Amino acid sequence: MARYTGPVCKLCRREGQKLFLKGERCFSDKCAIERRNFIPGQHGQRRRSKISEYGIQLREKQKVRRMYGVLERQFRTYFKKAARKSGVTGHNLLQILERRLDNVVYRLGIAPSRQAGRQLVRHGHFLVNGRKVNIPSYLVNAGDEITVREKSMEVVRNLSRKGRINIPAWLSLDAPKLTGTVLQLPTRDDITVPIQEQLIVELYSK
Repeated sequence: MARYTGPVCKLCRREGQKLFLKGERCFSDKCAIERRNFIPGQHGQRRRSKISEYGIQLREKQKVRRMYGVLERQFRTYFKKAARKSGVTGHNLLQILERRLDNVVYRLGIAPSRQAGRQLVRHGHFLVNGRKVNIPSYLVNAGDEITVREKSMEVVRNLSRKGRINIPAWLSLDAPKLTGTVLQLPTRDDITVPIQEQLIVELYSK
């Protein structure tokens, strides 16, 4: 399973905004955006030239892809799947990304970041409707119940976020039991991340 293994703080600096890839560190003074808010590399502090329309679309796509921890090939597959569904393609794409299991455990506050959620899922710490699922890209459905395996409770509880948890309306959490429920599929209004999905649609539609 392919994944990005490089320094994630450079990704935030390249996009010029926090992507919240390192959990609690992103809320502290150690955050790379707080300390060095310029593009990484030898010429990162030079004046930026005017970016083209294509460049704007590309940066938006890269930002979303890096935010959710998806590589290019899989992201393009998600886009094709979203385009085949009825409705607005951009909204469908964001809904698919939000339904990923690694994102859901992050949204519930069980994992400090999506990357940590991915690792926890890969290590088999979660059950979906009573069955072990160790695939981070598993797409949850309305009515699904995500629980922590009994023997994994201590590990997951130590990693779960202690504050700054804003659980979206399409999910619910039983905090003492670390059990989450998918109340409904996410709508565009439920996704508060600053994303201009139309730019991604325009990029892939060229």
